[in-house]
Amino acid sequence: MAVAHSVRARIRERPVALTVILSILGYGLVVGTFAGVIDIYPTLSEAQVDILTHLIAVINTITLVCLLAGVYYIMNDEYKKHGVAMFSGFVLILLFLVVYMIRVGGGETKALVGAPVLIEYAYLIMLAIHIILSIVAVPVVLYVVLLGISHTPSELANTMKARIGRIAAGAWILSLVLGIVTYLILNHIYENEPLGSLLLLALIAPVSWKDVSETLQKAVE
Repeated sequence: MAVAHSVRARIRERPVALTVILSILGYGLVVGTFAGVIDIYPTLSEAQVDILTHLIAVINTITLVCLLAGVYYIMNDEYKKHGVAMFSGFVLILLFLVVYMIRVGGGETKALVGAPVLIEYAYLIMLAIHIILSIVAVPVVLYVVLLGISHTPSELANTMKARIGRIAAGAWILSLVLGIVTYLILNHIYENEPLGSLLLLALIAPVSWKDVSETLQKAVE
């Protein structure tokens, strides 16, 4: 109990600093994995990649349900249920990150093929928005979670949690919805093919629209 109290006190003192540190660590893990700098993952077969891809979709779907439940609870002033639902969503996102990094670091990713041009462009636009929202959501979600676990409900009324929480929930929910839609398009509606990583190239040199499209597809869930 004393240890938990000490941890909460430290979080209360430096929520912004901790948010920045954890965000940088998270971004570094993802970029390092995509670029091949972090090479700690087991080599996966195509079948294993498919299993992890479907598992990611399941995790994201359950997470979305938790977030929507959390929004419902907070709108009805059920604060305890809201906290449980949102924290459950956060735990699931951590699970997603573990599975996602294993899949990306240990196996091939896929590119959309055989879809009509309009569908392909719609897919790429949704994918781009999904990725941007995922990036934006990291610090705001972390900040809200840190506030939530370090303050009592009455104390939270004097923080920015409610305002930032709306931004975090909105970005998180829309990102999940788009991620699920792009997963369905790529894995169940149209065909796909293995795709090599172009992320590092995209970061260090100008690339064509085709290269950008392939890079975006590299990050699909």
